[in-house]
Parts: sequence; C-alpha cells; structure tokens
Amino acid sequence: MTQSKRETERKYEPPSGGVAGLPDLTGVGPVASVTAAGPEELDAVYHDTEDLRLAGSSATLRRRTGGPDAGWHLKLPLGGDAREEVWAPLSDEVPESLRELALSRTRGAELRPVVRIRSTRTVRRLRDAEGGVLAELSLDEVRADAAASGGGRAEWGELEVELAEGVDAGLLDVVEKKLRKKGIVRADSPSKLARALRDTGAGAEPERCPEVVAGSPGAYVLAYVSQQAGRLVSLDPAVRRDLPDAVHRMRVTCRRLRACLRSYRSVLDRRVTDPVRAELRWLAGELGAARDQEVLGERIGAALADLPDELVLGPVAARLRVWEVSHGGEARSRTREALATPRYLRLLDALDALVRQPPLRAGAGRKPARTMARAVLDEYGRLAGRMELALAQPAGRSRETALHEARKAAKKLRYAAEVARPALGKPVARLGERAKAVQLLLGEHQDAVVARHTLRELAVAAHGAGESAFTWGLLHGLERAGAEARQRELTEVWRAASDPALRAPLEH
Repeated sequence: MTQSKRETERKYEPPSGGVAGLPDLTGVGPVASVTAAGPEELDAVYHDTEDLRLAGSSATLRRRTGGPDAGWHLKLPLGGDAREEVWAPLSDEVPESLRELALSRTRGAELRPVVRIRSTRTVRRLRDAEGGVLAELSLDEVRADAAASGGGRAEWGELEVELAEGVDAGLLDVVEKKLRKKGIVRADSPSKLARALRDTGAGAEPERCPEVVAGSPGAYVLAYVSQQAGRLVSLDPAVRRDLPDAVHRMRVTCRRLRACLRSYRSVLDRRVTDPVRAELRWLAGELGAARDQEVLGERIGAALADLPDELVLGPVAARLRVWEVSHGGEARSRTREALATPRYLRLLDALDALVRQPPLRAGAGRKPARTMARAVLDEYGRLAGRMELALAQPAGRSRETALHEARKAAKKLRYAAEVARPALGKPVARLGERAKAVQLLLGEHQDAVVARHTLRELAVAAHGAGESAFTWGLLHGLERAGAEARQRELTEVWRAASDPALRAPLEH
C-alpha cells in the first residue's frame, strides 16, 4: 500500500537564538494565528545506490521513524519548490512498490543505507481564520552520520517552511519576505540528504563529461537531449501509476528525442544515435497502444454526449464502456510490461551514455547559424515534399495515408525548430509555430480517420448482437464530415507555413 502527496517547501538557515529568533507571522497574508507543537524526535536512514543515482537525480528514499508519518518515503522532484512524496508503511526492506517507482533512476542497482539523519524538530503551525493549517515552520537540530564504516559526522540547524496541501504557493513568498527582514536566508543546500552527503564525506565525486564549446551546435543539441532524457526518467513513476496524461507526455518525449537525433545527424554520429532512435521508436510504440486507446475513447465519448437523446438508439453508452474497459486493460498491461524489461533500462543507460560521451561530428563545432539552420531547412524540405504529394492525391485512402505521413514530417520540423530556438531565436520559433499548426490540423484529421474504423467495428458488433447500429453510423458520418472539413482548411494553413518569408532569415 502506498500513498502520495505533493510537498511544497523551502529550507533556510536557522535563526540566531533558535525558536526565539523566529518572527511573529500572525497577520502575514492569510495567517490569522500561530500554534506550537513538538518537539519530535525523527530518525531517518537514507538509501541509495553505491554511486548515488537517486541523489544525482534529486530524488531521495528514506526509512523514517518518529513523527506522524513514520514509514518509507520516496521523494521525486516536480520542479521549483515542489516534490511528490510517496509513502509506504514501515518494513525492514525497501518496499517493492517504491523500488519499482525508483527503477528508472536506479536501473536495478542495489539500494543500501548511505547516511543516517536524526533530527530534533520544533514545529510552528500557521493557521487561517477558521483554524485550518496553512503551513508548518519546522526548526530542526540535525545530526548526520555516514553509513559506511569510518564515515564522517556532521551537525547543523535548519528551518523548513512547508505548505499544507492545496495552499497557494504564493504564501511561501509572503512568509519568506518576513523571514528576510529578520536576517533569515535560504539554505545553501536543497535537502538534508545533500548536505549530509557533502558534510560527512559520503557523497561521490561527480562524473566529469567532455567539455563542449558553449554556444556551439553540439552544446545546444546535447542540452536538449539531456533535458528530454531527464524528462523520460522523471515521467516513469507517473506512467507506472497510470496518472493522467503521463503516458502521452512520455510518448511525446520519445518523439522529441527521436526527431532531434535524426535532424541533427551532422552534430551527433548516426552510427551511435540510430540504434538509440530505434529503441525510442520501440518504446513509443509500446506506449502508443495505451495513449491511442485513451484518446479514441474520449473522442467517441464526447461525440456521443453531444448527440440529442432521440438520436441515441440502443445500449450505445454501455457498449462503448465495454470496449474501453477491454481495450484499455490490454493497453495498460502492454505499457507496464515494457517498463519492466531490461530493454527499457538499457535504453535509459544508452541515453545517459550519449550525454556523457557524445559522439560529436564536425558540425558540432561550427556556427549554429550554419549547422542548425540547415537542419531545420532540410526538415522543411521534407515536409514540403510530403505536402505536395498528399495534396496531389485523389480523395480517399491514398490521400489519408499521405496526409498522415505529412503530419509526421510536420512534427519533425517542429521539434527541429524547438532544438534550434535557443540558438536562432524568433525566426526559427515562427517557423516552428507554423509547423505546429499544420501538425495539429493533420492530427485532427488522422484522429477522425482512426475513429471511423473503430466506429465501424462497434456498429458491426452492435448489429451482430441484435442492437441498432444507427447511432454508430451517425457518428461515423460526423467523423467523415470532420475529416473532409480539415482537408479543406489545410490549404490555408499550409500556405501560411510555406511562406518564403519565414525561411528567408535562415537561408542567409
């Protein structure tokens, strides 16, 4: 059994004088009163791999006794001051549920104790006018010991301000303003673990990567690859728990990485990147079953909800629900199975290696205006060719297939522009936005095409069961009309995207 919550907090150096040095926060923002609690004695043993893979990705895993939430805690970064904390009951070994959620970071390496942190905590609760808790101020006296034999010891004080769930994050800024007036400043370490590893000597020396010239195509491409690879890792726990939109975001991340490695072959050697692209394609395919089923079910359900009651004949909603449950369970199982394979972990390792030891080519050191602009323009040329072919096709299956290929080319142009935007600025950003407009329109078209096939299957199944197929046929007709409307809109959208003035700044 696990539980999770969003944790939003900031850490500060302790005030001189301890609790007596804290300012009175009554009347600050919505704070109507301040109540005292504690002290509490907390004892936490932090676990990590031998090379500190969790700490290296700003995640922590601890077994803590004392306090109201004793148990195992896995904390995952969410950006800014926020983290997600996943809790599991106390046990002697790391719970399998938390081990699985940490797998994209640990890659299956053994988890072992790395440092023990004991804290004596005094708490002040900030309450609103109704007595509800807005935030907690925790003043900790911390003692840390490295777990390894002969390890060091460290002691320090720390002030932590943590919001209650659902409270606007702006309260942190209001409280911090009051703290600063008392000379209380932010701590120079993001977490107790980070400081303990540093001060006890338990931390590992960071691996040094080859230096890449700042402002070069190599630097921009590697920064993008590193960002997207990190996003893939961070989305893994959300996908495993089937959180909303997680599969979609991970699939898009795979596409961004594939497109970048394809478009910038002049920067990174394809002999190294092509096998990585193939594995990213495999992963996106495994994720696609769940995502496509989810989107299709939502689309058909929304269209059904929009129909007047007199046009809904037979047990249509029930049949759609049965279809969603049967197909959805299969798709989610396929996704979970993919994330459990050694193949998936090898892909994450390969992405790490690509960033640590990049296979740079000559184009990596040239001027961005030359290398990166050429990559974007090449992708535009491919899109233009696909669009010309698609628009020349007669209406029907061949045009639908050609438009789907054009959609994929529009994505590649959009993502190539995304990589180049920090280097080339507004001109490439404008071209990317026009490519996105083409992609979204063609995406709507493709969704209508796929929905028609499913609606026909549902109609056949309904007819075979002796039910009316009228409503399914009606929805099929609406999807056909929608696809034809998107095709009519395409001419104008493509004209805007193919304006030579968009490409002129990149061609000189």
